[in-house]
Amino acid sequence: MELLDKIKSNAQRIKKRIVLPEAWEERTLRAADQIIQEELAQVFLTEKREVILNEAAKLCLRNIEQAVIVDPASHPKKEAYADLMVELRKSKGMTKDEAMRLLDNPLYLATLMIKAGDADGEVAGANNATGDVLRPAFQYVKTLPGISVVSGAFLMIMPDKKWGDDGLMIFADCAVHPDPTARELAEIAVCTARTAKNIAEMEPRVALLSFSTKGSAQHEMVAKVASATEIAQQMAPEFQFDGELQADAAIVESIGKKKCPDSPIAGKANVLVFPSLEAGNIAYKLVQRLANAEAIGPVLQGMAAPINDLSRGCSVSDIVNLVAITANQAAGKY
Repeated sequence: MELLDKIKSNAQRIKKRIVLPEAWEERTLRAADQIIQEELAQVFLTEKREVILNEAAKLCLRNIEQAVIVDPASHPKKEAYADLMVELRKSKGMTKDEAMRLLDNPLYLATLMIKAGDADGEVAGANNATGDVLRPAFQYVKTLPGISVVSGAFLMIMPDKKWGDDGLMIFADCAVHPDPTARELAEIAVCTARTAKNIAEMEPRVALLSFSTKGSAQHEMVAKVASATEIAQQMAPEFQFDGELQADAAIVESIGKKKCPDSPIAGKANVLVFPSLEAGNIAYKLVQRLANAEAIGPVLQGMAAPINDLSRGCSVSDIVNLVAITANQAAGKY
């Protein structure tokens, strides 16, 4: 069974509650219709009921009435959510009136539904910038215990099956944090190992990449990666980490054996952790285009509950796939 088929099969079995706060947007509505048809999740749509049903009728969508439609202006728990917001942000001066106004924004409403336990995850970004999607998540859902940074991983599926595990590799961080410290880079490595294990169902062999292999160059950027490797090993001894490694030493067995013969990961890595967002973003796009790889993601890592951000150029299938992944994350496969 292919990876996406496994992810969807899990989603069908666990049936999590996923909020789509851009409910009026055409791709989102088409995706919601497909998600309901494939029984991948219980879909929550945040918009006035008549707006959603009118748009669904125009698009000839038959399943939308099976979604849970939530009007931000008249949600029965709106006051309770506002009270929760005030409690969580009282040190920032949050008032009840301000909270009530913010809850008219579907992105805030979706986040508070998750925080209050009324939904399990969220997928947005088809019509909103990443910062707008993540701001309420950072403020109210926050990060996992022991994790201070959110990162974005891509599942890279390559036609050439010699790479990673039968052509599957995980790249991070390719989407969120521009210049992580050694500690933050270690957290990214640990979260990506968990993604590999629980979403991609593979045993992670994590290479932390640099322009140096095991001290072949001396620079503060190299030292950061070496330090991050040590921290990651201490944080999650159940996983295999090695670094600093150059990319060829990480993925080409003959080079890995030559440059660091004692490494259990060199030449065999299936998870690549990049030293900066710049490197990770460039790398995944080059591999996607030059190797004709399928890039699934970004899957956001490190949040206390799964809230995933789409590209504004996303397709309907991108939304469907990310909802299935989000459902898996919400089930603890994370």
